[in-house]
Amino acid sequence: MKPPYQLKIDCYAHVVPPRYKDFLHKVNPAEVDTKIAGTPSLYDMDIRFRIMDQYEPLRQVLTLAWPPIEDVADPARAAELAERANDEMAELVNRYPDRFVTAIAILPMNNMEAALKEAERAIKHLRFRGVYVHSPVNDKPLDRPEFLPLYEMMAGYDLPIFIHPMRMADHPDYRTEKESRYLINSTFGWPYETTAAMTRLVFSGIMEKYPNLKIVTHHLGGLVPFYEERIIEFAHVLERSLARQNKEPLPLTRPAIDYYKKFYADTAIYGNPAGLMCGYSFFGADHMMFGADFPLGDTEGGGRNLRKTINAIEQMDITDESRRKIYEDNARKLMRLPT
Repeated sequence: MKPPYQLKIDCYAHVVPPRYKDFLHKVNPAEVDTKIAGTPSLYDMDIRFRIMDQYEPLRQVLTLAWPPIEDVADPARAAELAERANDEMAELVNRYPDRFVTAIAILPMNNMEAALKEAERAIKHLRFRGVYVHSPVNDKPLDRPEFLPLYEMMAGYDLPIFIHPMRMADHPDYRTEKESRYLINSTFGWPYETTAAMTRLVFSGIMEKYPNLKIVTHHLGGLVPFYEERIIEFAHVLERSLARQNKEPLPLTRPAIDYYKKFYADTAIYGNPAGLMCGYSFFGADHMMFGADFPLGDTEGGGRNLRKTINAIEQMDITDESRRKIYEDNARKLMRLPT
């Protein structure tokens, strides 16, 4: 195998800043003890850097790891958590510029007034290059009218919104049960949540309303690339159904599939060259970005998925120019990072 392209920017690297971790423990100790403490590369920079060193030169875009702050805090406390997390991520970026190229702001999505203020503060004063939201937000879809001001703001800034799917074990696989089993909620539920979020943003007309809106999806756009033809056909089925029922037509001026192709997708499917090629055939070289979901879902604390993802990208049947776009250029262009 030829050596990988020299520089890689991991566009979706999770972190739990140490002081934020301690404060979160006071707010919700169970979340820290059960979901964060067991992955020290989230909060211990020495451990994190030792893993990163194996893949040098590697740079990361920092995104806050779970839990969604709106799930563990009331609106006022969520705003405080977001501010603390963003301030400490900014400190990490400034302290380790040879490791972290920027950070993506977490927002208190159960407090939209505070969320808009925090987005503005993070972009203007902390120099962050995007914002980060979970889907769903307190079980609400992202096409709710209350979220429209955020889309308008980010389209105006010409900076991306990163969507992270979330489905916990208390979301059962079947209505006759009380919880999900065998990690179905995260293995398959998260890609589904990504797909559902994209679909709501498309068919609600939000992607039409804000043509400059840029959204980064996790896990290679969920189910969308694999089911492209099914999406196309069922969009026609939906249109005919609405017409037969004399209901309002879809608020779209182009085929629905065109809006799906406007999303960006990271490579965080944990390897699998064939899977990446499926995503590549859908999103194209300009809308795929290197991302390894560091260090979550990884029995090696981040090393396994970095290794598998890089190896899979190297095995893709694409040009060196396209590989460079995936590794570095697309992230720089989308987030307007300095060269």
